[in-house]
Amino acid sequence: MISRRDFLQVGMAASAIVGGSGFGNWARLAAQQALTQDQLLQFDTFGNVSLIHITDIHAQLKPIYFREPSVNLGVGANAGAVPHLTGADFRRFYGIDDGSPSHYALSSGDFAALADMYGRVGGLDRVSTVIKAIRADRPDALLLDGGDTWHGSYTCYHTEGQDMVNVMNALRPDAMTFHWEFTLGTDRVTELVEGLPFAALGQNIFDAEWDEPMLDLFPPYTFFERGGAKIAVIGQAFPYMPIANPRWMFPEFTFGIRDENMAAMVDEVRSQGADCVVVLSHNGFDTDKKMAGIVPGIDVILSGHTHDALPEPVLVGQTVIVPSGSNGKFVSRIDLDVRDGKMMGYKHKLIPIFSDVITPDPEMTAIIDAERAPHIDTLSEVIGQTDGTLYRRGNFNGTWDDLICEALLSERDAEIALSPGVRWGPSMVPGQEITREDIWNVTSMTYPEAYRTKMTGEFLKIVLEDVADNIFNPDPYLQQGGDMVRTGGLGYRIDVNKPQGERISNMTLLATGEAIDPGRSYVVTGWASVNEGTEGPPIWDVVEAHIRKQGTVTVTPNTSVEVVM
Repeated sequence: MISRRDFLQVGMAASAIVGGSGFGNWARLAAQQALTQDQLLQFDTFGNVSLIHITDIHAQLKPIYFREPSVNLGVGANAGAVPHLTGADFRRFYGIDDGSPSHYALSSGDFAALADMYGRVGGLDRVSTVIKAIRADRPDALLLDGGDTWHGSYTCYHTEGQDMVNVMNALRPDAMTFHWEFTLGTDRVTELVEGLPFAALGQNIFDAEWDEPMLDLFPPYTFFERGGAKIAVIGQAFPYMPIANPRWMFPEFTFGIRDENMAAMVDEVRSQGADCVVVLSHNGFDTDKKMAGIVPGIDVILSGHTHDALPEPVLVGQTVIVPSGSNGKFVSRIDLDVRDGKMMGYKHKLIPIFSDVITPDPEMTAIIDAERAPHIDTLSEVIGQTDGTLYRRGNFNGTWDDLICEALLSERDAEIALSPGVRWGPSMVPGQEITREDIWNVTSMTYPEAYRTKMTGEFLKIVLEDVADNIFNPDPYLQQGGDMVRTGGLGYRIDVNKPQGERISNMTLLATGEAIDPGRSYVVTGWASVNEGTEGPPIWDVVEAHIRKQGTVTVTPNTSVEVVM
C-alpha cells in the first residue's frame, strides 16, 4: 500500500513536470512570441488511465475573453486558501511571472493589456483539437463533463439546449452531471437526457415525492474498463438547485449533498470491483474539499460550479481534487496509475485554450457554424461599444453587472436595482463592439423578467443578509449561492466574518446619500427572480435599450460596497 507521504510526492512531482505554476516553460516561451500548440499539449504519458475534464462551459461555442476574479474571499477554514487567493497573491503562491501567459490565463491583473497580447480563449473547436490530441496519445481516455453546459447563450436559449447537445455529442463525452440544465424545465431536460449517447449521472438527484433515486434517468454511477483497471465514475449534481434556481421549473426533482448516499455509492462500486473511484462533481470547490474529508474511498474529484482554475490539484487526504475553470477556457488532463486495486499516483496538466495558438478542429468548426447559422445576423448586430473592460467575476461587483444595474435603474425607473451574483458570462475589452450576442452571453436564462416592485428598507436588508449567508457561511455545506447580489443605487458595508443577520450595515441610498430607512418603501427593480409568475420585460431587452441610448458605454469604478474582513 502506498503511503500518504509517497502519494503526495508522486502526485506533486507529477504536477510539477510543467513547473511550479502548472504551466511551465511555455509561459516564458509565449512571452517571447514562441508559444506553439505542441508546447501547450506536451505531456509525458503516465500510468494506464487518462481522464479529460471540462466543466461550466455555459454554452460558449466560440472564442471569448474571460477575466478571472480579483476578489474571491474564503471564510472559516478556507480563508486565505486556494482558490481564495487572487491577483498578485495567487501569482506569488504558484510562482507565476507577471505578464506571462499563466498570469493572463489564471489571474485578473492587467487584463486588458494582456488580452491584447495573448488574445481570446476557448472555442469548442479548439477544445476538440485538444481532446483529439489527448485521445491520439491515449485512445481510451475518459472525457467527463461537469455540467452547466446547456445554458448561457442566445442559441442555447432559442434551441432549448439542442445546439449544445449536438456539439457536445460530437466531442463524444463518456459522462456528465448537471446544474443550470434543469432550468430548461423537467420535460425538456428529460427529453434531452433520454436521447444522450452517454451517461447522465447524479447520485444526489432524487424523486421529490418519494425521495428515492431517479435511477432510470440519472443513475448514480457507471463503470469503465480502462488500462486493465475498473474505473467507477459517480455523478454529483449541484446540491442546491431548488434554492439557487426556480423550484417550480423542476418540481419532480430534489437534490442535496447526500454524503451518506455518496459514501454508500463508493462502498457499492468498491464491492463491485472498482479499482479507482472518480466523482464528477458540480458541488463547488470548498464543498468538494469538505466532502473529500468526510467520504472515504474517493480517489479523484473533478470539481465544477465555482469556476475555479488551479494549475495544480489540491489534495485532501488521498483524494485529488481537480478544478478546470469555465467557459471552455481550460481542459484538464489527469493520468492515473491504477494497479493492484488502487490508485498509486497521478500526473496532471491544466491546458489553457489560447485560441490563437491552438488550431481549430475543422469538423467541429463546421458543426458549430451550422448551429449558429440560422441566428448569425441577429447575433452579430452591433448595439454599442465599451470603452472599458466588462467582466462579471468577483464576490461583490463586476462591470458587466454594474452596467446591467444602470440599465435597470434607467429603463425601469427605479431607485434601487438588484442583479444576481451569477459567475457565468464572458468579458469584453476596451474598444470592443458590443453585439447582441455579447448581451445574451451575460443575461441568457429561462426566467429573465425584469421586475419592478416596492421593498421596505427592512426587507432589503433581509435580502442582502440572506444572500451573504449563502456565500460567506463558514460551513461550505451551507454556501448555497453564487456571488453577492449586485446592487445599483444602493451602497452598504459588509463584514463577511460576522454571523448571519449581522453582516450588513450602513445601507445607503446613493442618489441622496441618505441612510436606508427600514420602514420606508423603495422602488426596486431586478431580474432572475425565482418566484413563479414574475412579470416584466426580458433583461436582454432592457440592457440592449440602455446600450443603444448610450452608444459607447462607460462604467465608472464601483465603490458602493465596503468590505470588512
